[in-house]
Amino acid sequence: MTPQPPENRDKDAGRWSDLDRPPLNAAALRRALLRPGSLWSSLDVVPVTGSTNTDLAARAGSLTEGAVLIAEEQSAGRGRLDRRWSAPPRSGLFFSVYLTPRVPQDRWGWLPLLTGVATASAVARSAGVDTVLKWPNDLLVTVDDTERKIGGILAERAADGVVVGIGLNVSLTAEELPVPTAGSLALAGARNTDRDPLLRAVLRSLEHWYGAWQEANGDPGASRVQEAYAAGCATLGRSVRAELPGDETIQGEAVALDADGRLVLATADGVQRPVAAGDIIHLRPTSGDGYSAP
Repeated sequence: MTPQPPENRDKDAGRWSDLDRPPLNAAALRRALLRPGSLWSSLDVVPVTGSTNTDLAARAGSLTEGAVLIAEEQSAGRGRLDRRWSAPPRSGLFFSVYLTPRVPQDRWGWLPLLTGVATASAVARSAGVDTVLKWPNDLLVTVDDTERKIGGILAERAADGVVVGIGLNVSLTAEELPVPTAGSLALAGARNTDRDPLLRAVLRSLEHWYGAWQEANGDPGASRVQEAYAAGCATLGRSVRAELPGDETIQGEAVALDADGRLVLATADGVQRPVAAGDIIHLRPTSGDGYSAP
């Protein structure tokens, strides 16, 4: 065998230095997912990009529904309210899909909630970790008896459709967490942190729930999306503080998810207030009359 030049050996060593985090197998993923009749029409894996949502949105006018873009690393990943989402290369799943729903547009707001149901159920089955939803778009697991965020969903209008992005922390260690409130499947005791089967499970689950929702013309009740979200939502039944646009704050008990996907809060003055968008903070009882954040 001809010895490799030192620069090539260094390059290979860098690529494979973390053997617990092998790259995704794009060819195998295409064989498994791009089948006749499938929702998924194309699948690309890139080593690094700023944001898969931004990339797909820029190409939305020329995309076929079901395009999937996955990045091994995102340098400018975004969550809600333009918050940064960062993680080491190959430590999680960072991907976006392009969808063109054929349902009334006033029901498109269910897409991020539907994606949450699909992702949480797939993660629970594939990784063996109890995964719950925090309204409107976070995924939580329990690490050391504490709720931790392991993933988020971001849906954005693009051309005639919607780009839905999913970020999921898979193998991050405690030292790699971006903030103390974050977690990962590995830290939650996942039985499997192989990203290939996990990604396949999430995309197949999303295809199932999206198909049921479309068959029901976007009706969250008939498609059972509303029921499934409520069943897996850790926010319902909790005392919460909602920080709304315009610096308004509401505190109360999260009592329901209405037909528009809004979180309904019962306030201390007896009013039920639906919340369409905002930051939701789960609260816990204090020794006094009020509540404090955990």
